[in-house]
Amino acid sequence: MTIGITGPGRKVPRQSAVVSFIVAAVVIVTCLILLALASDILVDWLWFSSIGYPQVFWTTIGAEAVVFVAVWTGAAVILWVNGWLAFRFARRRSTQPVAAPPWSAAGNAPPDLLALARDRLAWPRLIAGCAALLALLVAAAEVGNWGVLLRFVYQVPYGADDPLYDKDIGFYLFSLPAYILIKNWMMLALVLSGLVAATIYWVHGDIEYDAHRRSISPAAIAHGSALLGFLFAVKAWSYVLDRYLLLYGDNGVVVGASYTDVHVGLPALWLMIGLSTIAALAAWANIRLRTYRLPAVAIVLVGVGTFVLFGLVPGLFRQFFVKPSELELEKPYIERNIALTRQAYNLDQIAARPFTAEQKLTPEVLEANKATIENIRLWDWLPLSDTYAQLQEIRTYYKFHDLDVDRYWLDGSYQSVMLSARELRSSLLPPNAQTWVNRHVLFTHGNGAVMSPVTRKSAEGLPLFYLRNIPPVAEIGPRIDEPRIYFGEQTDDYVIVKGSTPEFDYPKGKENAYAAYGGAGGIPIGGMATRALFAYYFNDPNLVLSDYITIDSRIMIRRNIQERVSTIAPFLRLDHDPYLVVSSGRMFWMQDAYTTSSYFPYAEPAHGLDLNYIRNSVKIVVDAYNGTVDFYLIDSADAVAATYQRIFPSLFKPFTTMPPDLRKHVRYPEDLFLIQARLYQAYHMEAADVFYNREDLWQFPRQPGGDGISTMTPYYIIMRLPGEPQAEFFLMLPMVPSRRDNMIAWLAARCDAPGYGKLIVYEFPKDKLVYGPFQIEARINQTTEISQQLTLWNQMGSRVIRGANLLVIPIDNSILYVTPLYLRAEHGHLPELKRVIAAYGERVVMKETLAEALSALFTESGSAPVASSRTEETPSAGPTENQSREALDRYNQAVERLKAGDWKGFGTHFDAMRELLEDMNRRPIGQ
Repeated sequence: MTIGITGPGRKVPRQSAVVSFIVAAVVIVTCLILLALASDILVDWLWFSSIGYPQVFWTTIGAEAVVFVAVWTGAAVILWVNGWLAFRFARRRSTQPVAAPPWSAAGNAPPDLLALARDRLAWPRLIAGCAALLALLVAAAEVGNWGVLLRFVYQVPYGADDPLYDKDIGFYLFSLPAYILIKNWMMLALVLSGLVAATIYWVHGDIEYDAHRRSISPAAIAHGSALLGFLFAVKAWSYVLDRYLLLYGDNGVVVGASYTDVHVGLPALWLMIGLSTIAALAAWANIRLRTYRLPAVAIVLVGVGTFVLFGLVPGLFRQFFVKPSELELEKPYIERNIALTRQAYNLDQIAARPFTAEQKLTPEVLEANKATIENIRLWDWLPLSDTYAQLQEIRTYYKFHDLDVDRYWLDGSYQSVMLSARELRSSLLPPNAQTWVNRHVLFTHGNGAVMSPVTRKSAEGLPLFYLRNIPPVAEIGPRIDEPRIYFGEQTDDYVIVKGSTPEFDYPKGKENAYAAYGGAGGIPIGGMATRALFAYYFNDPNLVLSDYITIDSRIMIRRNIQERVSTIAPFLRLDHDPYLVVSSGRMFWMQDAYTTSSYFPYAEPAHGLDLNYIRNSVKIVVDAYNGTVDFYLIDSADAVAATYQRIFPSLFKPFTTMPPDLRKHVRYPEDLFLIQARLYQAYHMEAADVFYNREDLWQFPRQPGGDGISTMTPYYIIMRLPGEPQAEFFLMLPMVPSRRDNMIAWLAARCDAPGYGKLIVYEFPKDKLVYGPFQIEARINQTTEISQQLTLWNQMGSRVIRGANLLVIPIDNSILYVTPLYLRAEHGHLPELKRVIAAYGERVVMKETLAEALSALFTESGSAPVASSRTEETPSAGPTENQSREALDRYNQAVERLKAGDWKGFGTHFDAMRELLEDMNRRPIGQ
């Protein structure tokens, strides 16, 4: 006989310890998340309050909270109810409790995990926790749609109806996006509910699917049928909304609802609404019948209906009925597409005028258009930025980020200038100077700006500076009383001002000048609680430990102007190029902002952008010293902007309250102009048959680029329009026919009051050839004298740089073409403006100055040369005497270069002397 001695079985690990660990981990993670969220909210509140927009902050936070709570509550309730019902009606299988795991004895099979989960989990708590967690994820994903909610609640009527349903367009801009979001949320909540319920039924054995058994319990079938019915009901509502989405279709001929959409697609949607409703009723009826056949039939019915009614029938109808008579049938829908696209982008406000393109330019006409001639832009931004960097950056940590074109009344005349802010980038300090004190306490701001006229140059081919040096010296340019730049395009790190030590101001010989901040920008950071908050926010303990921070100190954050504006108004789309304005002795940034939508009916979307409606309704001014941000509403007729004004009544100011001097520097934004110009290439054709055949399609001119062929870009210019009394500041761009290079029109946008924002297109006669920029470039390259000179310069170690744009200059009813030419040493970084190429009619000339080029084009024998005392540095001596003196100077410089061993410099000056002597030799005696 064998006596079996058994000891106590292995104890099951205590579940309470594991549960406690999990709970503790969840609590810690939740606290860290809440702490990070709280610090973000507190910092935002302090920042919004410091710049005067606490109402914007609370409105935004309130909307986010409403969306989050509503979505979380709705999703959590739906998920919990479905989970509780599934647990309530799932099978109950009795199992005997075990003191030890059944696999403890040798030879026993592995445990049944589903049985363990079914018997040991606290299902009510688990269901509630899963519902709360899944709802939290859904709500976190939806909280970013707070703007859709506010636009829906505060919407303003657009004032015009769509042509298909006769609904105000405001419904499409504000209500339809909200309905689509609600529909998508309902679909997601139902799908997640189905997954939660199916999981519970599967764990409890109500759903079995394996190689030996496949079954679904009646309770699971009933529950699934109920959810399927709700899904079909939401789908029926989705088809109701899809009726309006027909207005955004694109079949390659019509953008919007086409003939097929209206006569086949719309009835098909009504049929699908009916089928979905029937399917929902059938699914709900199956709650009692509890068979899988009825839901399967409902699903097949809706699926087959979708394929037939949305795929097969419309395709056959369009192929065999519409296409044979496409123009005739689609004509009214093409007209809707044209009209509403022109309305969405304000193309219907473009005034078309004829331009005769005459060949009647004379020196007298040029003199009458002196303001245009004196403001032809010879300095392109790329070579000029290199020149600014070499001559005016002063130190390596100063940078000119961008060059802006603007206009000022200077020296008694209206002048087009280029200017750039001298910003400081502490990241460019030497590596051994990259300390926390230097980056955040001492090197806090840039200093001043550089300004130069667009046409003038020195004898050496360098720009003439109206503003230069540190502190700024104003030769002709506007004075700058407060040159310090704390907020700009490159300032991306926080700084501390009003600390215990003065800030670095600018280099001054062998020493440095220091200054203390005297403005009101930034957030007070003197208290220890505030310091601790920002130390946590930036993960930087120095904000607590540093002795440089005093009770009066302030911290400046979000100093990049576009980040600054986007944080205040994330619903506005910003132009890529904020520009600097010097006004009343201070420096400001002007930022254009757009209100946009992608829900304008029948409007073609802008290429590469998620929008089909845009307005430049807001002008934003940022003070470079204090960081104050002012939003000015310039287009009160814009329904989207009016809606935002209702949402944020304290954010926008009337445009008339902008300081008068700043209003003079408002300009038409380049991004908007490009969008409108691209669409106008096709949508200038208002006749449906012409539009359908693309008979008069335009495109942007081609021009030689650095890596081949590039597309011409818009440019700002001061000019006098034909028939207008005075010159104005414009943004313009020529147009050429599709796949052709001759010019067909030019589009211009007014930038000056009182006509600001008006667009004009001047169209050339269809029967007259007008050279386009690419054709003029070809003629320049074919001019023997010019091509030989360019080849010679390139062979002598200099690099020839052509202007980025060949400028098309309309003067009265004629066209003048001008392009600059720069020389740069092969290993140098200082381009010099050496030649100006001008073309008119059949003539192309290249001269050292613009005045000489125009004289060569238009001065006949015995006529006075066309020149301006301001355009060039013209000496008082006669032409021959002037050239002989310059030739002698070139000779002396060549000799000096030769003595220094600089063969490239010798060749450059010797070649210039030769050209001068040959030109003098060609002149008749006595001139």
